Amino acid sequence: MNAYRIPLHIKVNRLFLRPAFRALFRILGRVQVIGTENIPFGEPYVIAMNHISIFDPPLLVAFWPEATEVVGAADVFAKKGQGPLLTMYGVIPVHRGGYDRALLEKMTAILKAGRPLAIAPEGGRSHEPAMRRALPGIGYVIEHAQAPVVPVGLVGTTDDFWRRAKRGEKPRLEMRIGKPVHFPPVTQKGIERRELRQHNADLVMRHIAGLLPEEYHGVYAGQAIRSA
Repeated sequence: MNAYRIPLHIKVNRLFLRPAFRALFRILGRVQVIGTENIPFGEPYVIAMNHISIFDPPLLVAFWPEATEVVGAADVFAKKGQGPLLTMYGVIPVHRGGYDRALLEKMTAILKAGRPLAIAPEGGRSHEPAMRRALPGIGYVIEHAQAPVVPVGLVGTTDDFWRRAKRGEKPRLEMRIGKPVHFPPVTQKGIERRELRQHNADLVMRHIAGLLPEEYHGVYAGQAIRSA
């Protein structure tokens, strides 16, 4: 596995993209970030967020205290408005619904290089607050990178955010950061290992649910794990 390095032009792009998005969100809405004390600075970690709309990744990237690597849907790269921005930031494309070993190895390499990595375990936008069931991909990353997962609950990033913002409503946006979740080494084999990946992915989502209002829980209703 090759060591992961961020290209210089991507580093430069991030120097102005992150502040630009931060300023834009502050103009359009009322942003509150809660729980930055839970971030394990100085060590690799996975950021796992719920994913409602196109506003989630830029909100997280803009207000996260340090630059993070991000995984995003490959089909979005073809869209005129979004694609160039994803490329400029250095978002890593992922094809929904398929097994991509090279991608999973790259995500593992990012973490082993000491970088934070942002993932939406649902695998795509839900277009509604209620969460969908996680795909097992984050379980694979947990297994191979042995890095803690920082759950993040995003509130207010619904599809109507832009329409409401244009009307001058300044909708409230919240990024709620939970305590890191640590997972024991995986020793199971075969089908037990695959089942554990899904179990761990679901566990991450339950921690995210614990940061969100009940109407956001979706398939994880009644299963939320709230931080002590």
